[in-house]
Amino acid sequence: MLSVIIPVFRNSASLPALVEELEQLDRRLNQRLEVVFVVDGCPEKSYDVLRKHLPDAAFASRLVLLSRNFGAFSAVRAGIEAATGSHFAVMAADGQDPPELMLDFWRHLESGECDVVLGKRVARADPLTTRISSAIFWSLYRRFVQQEAPRNGIDCFAFNSTVRDHLLALEEHNSTLVGLLLWLGFRRHEVAYERRPRRHGKSAWSMGRKLRYLLDSTFAFSDLPIRLLTGIGLFGVLTSVVLGLAVLAGKLAGGIPIPGYAATVITVVFFGGLNSLGLGLIGEYLWRTFENTKGRPQHVVAAMVTYPRKDG
Repeated sequence: MLSVIIPVFRNSASLPALVEELEQLDRRLNQRLEVVFVVDGCPEKSYDVLRKHLPDAAFASRLVLLSRNFGAFSAVRAGIEAATGSHFAVMAADGQDPPELMLDFWRHLESGECDVVLGKRVARADPLTTRISSAIFWSLYRRFVQQEAPRNGIDCFAFNSTVRDHLLALEEHNSTLVGLLLWLGFRRHEVAYERRPRRHGKSAWSMGRKLRYLLDSTFAFSDLPIRLLTGIGLFGVLTSVVLGLAVLAGKLAGGIPIPGYAATVITVVFFGGLNSLGLGLIGEYLWRTFENTKGRPQHVVAAMVTYPRKDG
């Protein structure tokens, strides 16, 4: 069985059409589809819409309601935990990921040639501003975090039960599911696809959320901040040596009426800023360490309803 996990947040208008497309996918999979919808504390009526449509859907499904909005990656994790299939795939609820892509994922996983399948976007029907911001984001991600990420990013992916078990064993907070999936390794394969235009509403994936995602990924999977701080510290030491020599030369030449004034001000300002930067970076790591020691769950399930296959 292929379990498709779909996080839901402000997607009520897209859900009826999505359920119909998933019924077609179930037929193409010879009725081996399970869909796990995870409503991530959505403020609109997505949960009610799914409660209305899923009992009559041809495919088996589970509807998970989280107690509040925990974020897309926590919602996906909750769906993976609730899924019962042998292979697992993740897709968006906005209708932009073509459901037939799940069929390609299934075929590659079922063949045993790979353990992880990543959807590789080759085109996307999104506004220009969205395409530009996405290109900048994933360029920075590939440059500073994980170079093995697809050039245009990852929105949908699939993996087998072995990867699923290892993925759920990683209980890091303030990390990213995609980053953990890439970190695990295993045999990977990419499937090219074109992202469809959004039919309803607008994306909740704002620039602020992207920046947060980039920061979480950087601190979780890269030592770049520490290396930058070390480099700035070395530069500061060299600068202080040069300034010290300049002050000494000026003092010996009698060209500084107020000895050490300019150099003192520059040095205090420079190293004051350097200390603030260093404390900020260290604070980020300490906060993440503190969060992981709390032992709090990454999500809380408020309700779960299972709908068996209609003909079963």
